[in-house]
Amino acid sequence: MYYSKKFQKFRNINHCFFSRKGGCSKGIYKSLNCGQGSKDNKKNVSKNLNFVSKKIKINKKKLYLMYQTHSNKVIVITKKNENLNKFKSDAIITKIRGIGLGVVTADCVPIILFDKQNHIIGCIHAGWKGAFSGIIENTIKRFKKISIKNKIYAAIGPCIGNKSYEVDLTFYKKFISKTKRNSIYFINKRKNKKLFNLRKYVNDKLIKLNVVVDNINKDTFREKSNFFSYRRSQKLGQNDYGRCISVITLTKFSQN
Repeated sequence: MYYSKKFQKFRNINHCFFSRKGGCSKGIYKSLNCGQGSKDNKKNVSKNLNFVSKKIKINKKKLYLMYQTHSNKVIVITKKNENLNKFKSDAIITKIRGIGLGVVTADCVPIILFDKQNHIIGCIHAGWKGAFSGIIENTIKRFKKISIKNKIYAAIGPCIGNKSYEVDLTFYKKFISKTKRNSIYFINKRKNKKLFNLRKYVNDKLIKLNVVVDNINKDTFREKSNFFSYRRSQKLGQNDYGRCISVITLTKFSQN
């Protein structure tokens, strides 16, 4: 389990970037697989989410997850829609106390957010597609729509590291066609391959939006015993992969 030093200073939230340890799943999903969309045994996933809920000190029914599709869609959870089972989006935001917002990842970037001024929390699933198409900008916009006067903090969790993220020239050209400045996120590996720094790409977007950023600098691809990795599972020829979870909650009683 990993924590942001900045977020640990805020007494009215709980948060955690969970590793793959501490659960009951077997085989390629060993052990804390929280991916409801995986082919893992559903009972094991449910037990794993129960473990997460207890650690984060909320009722399992109050842990809200997304049906993630690498989109730029943001949903604000209110009293009106909080009974929905799952939210089809790649970011969720709420002001409701006593609920947890969760994001599952296996190389993509998990981001948790806290507006200290207005007590708003959020989480983002930022793969390259979502980040490229504006999921980060859209989420911060929604925070500011709730309240213009804010002080937003972000913690970027474990994700694929720049030394592990090999991409082809088509991928590279897609980013360069948007702006030539994007070349700073790539380094040459060999003739037709480059290495992409997804963490820095996401980090810089948040900074540009005046968000205070903290990083848990772990590489999900390299740290096999600590994290699940989509890319590693592909290289090993596995037919599926587990997902790690990152959660933030606004505690029922504000202690600011």
